[in-house]
Amino acid sequence: MSNKRDYYEVLGLQKNASQDEIKSQYRKLALKFHPDRNKSPDAAEHFKEVSEAYAVLSDAEKRKTYDAYGHAGVDNKYSTEDIFQGSRVNFEDIFGSGFESIFQNLFGRGGGGFGFGGFDFGYGGQRGADLVYDTEIALEEVLTGKQEEIELPSENPCGDCKGTGATPGTTARTCTVCNGHGQVRTSRSSGFSTFVTVQPCNTCRGQGKIIERPCSKCRGSGKQKGTRTFNFDIPPGIETGEYRIRGEGEQKANGANGDLIVRIKVKPHDKFKRDGADIFYDEEVSMVDAVLGKKAIVPTLEGTEKIEVEPGSQPNTIIKLRGKGLPHHGSRGRGDQYVRLVVSIPKKLDKQQKKLLEDLRDSFERGD
Repeated sequence: MSNKRDYYEVLGLQKNASQDEIKSQYRKLALKFHPDRNKSPDAAEHFKEVSEAYAVLSDAEKRKTYDAYGHAGVDNKYSTEDIFQGSRVNFEDIFGSGFESIFQNLFGRGGGGFGFGGFDFGYGGQRGADLVYDTEIALEEVLTGKQEEIELPSENPCGDCKGTGATPGTTARTCTVCNGHGQVRTSRSSGFSTFVTVQPCNTCRGQGKIIERPCSKCRGSGKQKGTRTFNFDIPPGIETGEYRIRGEGEQKANGANGDLIVRIKVKPHDKFKRDGADIFYDEEVSMVDAVLGKKAIVPTLEGTEKIEVEPGSQPNTIIKLRGKGLPHHGSRGRGDQYVRLVVSIPKKLDKQQKKLLEDLRDSFERGD
């Protein structure tokens, strides 16, 4: 369970706050906690917290996801980069064009890192590529959840050089430009803000070391391509969509791993239709049963359930089976199953059936 505070609480707003109220409150808090203006030890963390809350709540789609599923919905669907990248126009509206350069450092140059106001958001080195996995699940699996085991591409240590990248018997030397860090930092000031750019060292290509005699088998990479087994849980109540598992994409030894994007499709069911956590089922009843009433047994995702068709039931009457729907994704409780009565009217009658109905009609007309 996420230990993050509620985004509305972070900004000190009600859940029905307008976009103007969200923007105004964030501007106030951003100036209050900006590390260049506030020298308290926890100012930077507060600034990052209010910035993340604003990034989500200022974006209509992300806010809708958060309102429905909370932090679990946002964290499963978006990486930190996605959250800030998708909302950068909203930040630019507050901070001006200078904020664009921050996102370019993070997203536009194949990696690197970025800082804002004299502190880092924690990205450095090259980032591995995201991997995509497609899967289909049945509605019954949405009820219970399931575990999947998949094979993902992986880089394993080279068998010849044991992962060093250097020809056996030789060693790499420390890069003197970055002093072995693999990154070079530059900073510039703009008004009250200090922009810190962290980029891979060009001399050692972000490795922190220089291999003068590369291993002939792995060509200095220290790695060989292979596969790895990865298990992950598909939680109950999941819906069709993309879900992100952080750090399980392409692996980077001297940078951040990419993410695994799982694209889930819930297969159509032959009996039930779904709307969120609720499911719908059509029960066909005869015209006579609708008039006289009957007991019926209907299917559910967990077996069967008895229902009572009341005498005089009209077409499209709805009977609710409380708690027989799907789990709410990201929260407690279950939806309901709704049974719609579909009254079947015969198209052909034999003479006896026709005579009985005609007599019944005449009886109604006489008021018998």
